[in-house]
Amino acid sequence: MNRTILTLLLAAGSILNAPAQAWQPAGDKIKTVWADKVDPACPLPEYPRPTLVRPAWQNLNGLWNYAIRPADAPQPELFDGKILVPYPVESSLSGVQRRLSENEVLWYERRFTVPAGWRQGALLLHFGAVDWEADVYLNGIRVGGHKGGYTAFSIDIAPYLTRGEQTLAVRVADPTDRGTQPRGKQVTEARTIWYTPVTGIWQTVWLEPVPESRIASLRTTPDIDTKSLTVEAAIVGARRGDIVGVTLRDNGRTVAEARAAAGEPLRLTLPEMKLWTPDTPMLYDLEATLLRGSSSVDRVGSYAAMRKNSVVRGQEGFLRLALNDRECFQFGPLDQGWWPDGLYTAPTDEALVYDIVKTKDLGFNMIRKHVKVEPERWYWHCDRLGILVWQDMPNGGPSPEWQNNRYFDGTEAKRTAESEAQFRKEWKEIVDQLYNHPSVVMWVPFNEAWGQFKTAEIARWTKDYDPTRIVNAASGGNFHPDAGEVLDIHSYPHPRFFLFDIGRVNVIGEYGGIGLPLEGHLWQPDRNWGYIRFKDAGEVTDEYIRYAEMLERLIPTGCSGAVYTQTTDVEIEVNGLMTYDRKRMKVDERCLREVNRRLCRSLGQ
Repeated sequence: MNRTILTLLLAAGSILNAPAQAWQPAGDKIKTVWADKVDPACPLPEYPRPTLVRPAWQNLNGLWNYAIRPADAPQPELFDGKILVPYPVESSLSGVQRRLSENEVLWYERRFTVPAGWRQGALLLHFGAVDWEADVYLNGIRVGGHKGGYTAFSIDIAPYLTRGEQTLAVRVADPTDRGTQPRGKQVTEARTIWYTPVTGIWQTVWLEPVPESRIASLRTTPDIDTKSLTVEAAIVGARRGDIVGVTLRDNGRTVAEARAAAGEPLRLTLPEMKLWTPDTPMLYDLEATLLRGSSSVDRVGSYAAMRKNSVVRGQEGFLRLALNDRECFQFGPLDQGWWPDGLYTAPTDEALVYDIVKTKDLGFNMIRKHVKVEPERWYWHCDRLGILVWQDMPNGGPSPEWQNNRYFDGTEAKRTAESEAQFRKEWKEIVDQLYNHPSVVMWVPFNEAWGQFKTAEIARWTKDYDPTRIVNAASGGNFHPDAGEVLDIHSYPHPRFFLFDIGRVNVIGEYGGIGLPLEGHLWQPDRNWGYIRFKDAGEVTDEYIRYAEMLERLIPTGCSGAVYTQTTDVEIEVNGLMTYDRKRMKVDERCLREVNRRLCRSLGQ
């Protein structure tokens, strides 16, 4: 996708928002430097969907009315005040910072006008993510809904538009840990490694005018062995004889083109393909057009990359992770994606990209995105900057009893049919939404014992559904059936192997947790927690280097990847490389960069 498109689209989306009313962050917790840069007239104005771009759109972020009511109460006529969308209601940046009980719901309302010329086709109302159950009303009519806190959904609201101003309302229910839905680290009562609940709209809300016949989605699959890229375009309203054309460009120069009947896959050949790696994150611009006769019915911009994930047997005889057929030691921090001011929502796009840039600067080549799914722009930043991503499924539901050392013959959780169906639905939506991002190289359905059930079956489904990525069935799992391509153990504080599988890739999915509380940068000054505690940055750096050298000695014995806990402090956890407010590094950056780069290059990648 042409890099200038996103910049040009910012103005197109943001100028249509109403002027801001009085707003200020709530509470007295620590905040990032980006909190002061939040514009209440249009927070997060950037184009939200880099993998499917159209020039016309309207950002609906900003100040909305809100009300917290009993779950059985009707839609309110009077509201409690203003909330800044898309920051969750419990966050400081929402301007509210209030929690809901499982017997309450959150109502939103705002009014908007539809620009002239947008009433000819469909008008899609997009939500980046709403946690957890959303019911959407337009002009008093329920027009759709969605269950799932981590993926986008859209509704065509064109049939329900009235003249003049439109009234949009959203009802949100979220039982947090009182329900069985995927929720990640959210709990009703925050403690140790469990954090503040997140409820409501937490990603961008926006409008997009589209033709009745249109490109609904693209699915791009690279094959470096045949030097080809397959593009599957899902079409809404296709007619007999419609054609889809795809053009691939490198810095403006056309390198491949293909056409096919609507609904058929397209195959583009790249004899001189350029591979995507963390060192050379090559992205091709992609344009797809829906053609009807000699007319262009719809056109979208996107991008694609040529890269391959696989498992190879290394020189020592161990199975290794490989990128583009070369052994690659994948090493990075556990990244939870929490913010002291926005909770799940980064204050600004500059903040969103900051942790990625800092991770690369520290010499890592990978991020484990831990039990959370980020807005799509986060993955776009990873794609363009060049960093590998191990993507977790956010946990939820019941957990089996922790089984100590019975890793291969233990029991799993028993879920209700409803709980299992919701897990499978949300996991499929996550895989679909992130499929086109080359940075995502590994799926992790389960972490430790958290909601772990039918592990082998879920791992097989994941690999069958997306054979282009590695499947790590259970990171630090409570139970390790012979499923997936990875055996992943957690070892705190220092890295070590106490399980090993010669028939799978072996990784240390978590280790470290070196704690250092820094006064003035604590979420709760009288409560802080870490796996181990030190007094200053020098001691933390020394211990980090000691662990890194231990890890280095494990690589020749079969270790193929590792995850250090963690990128930042999170709430009362103080074991981050940075403070929670991102204002202080807690390590010597030069020393870490040197040892981390050495580890990442230890297998020749």
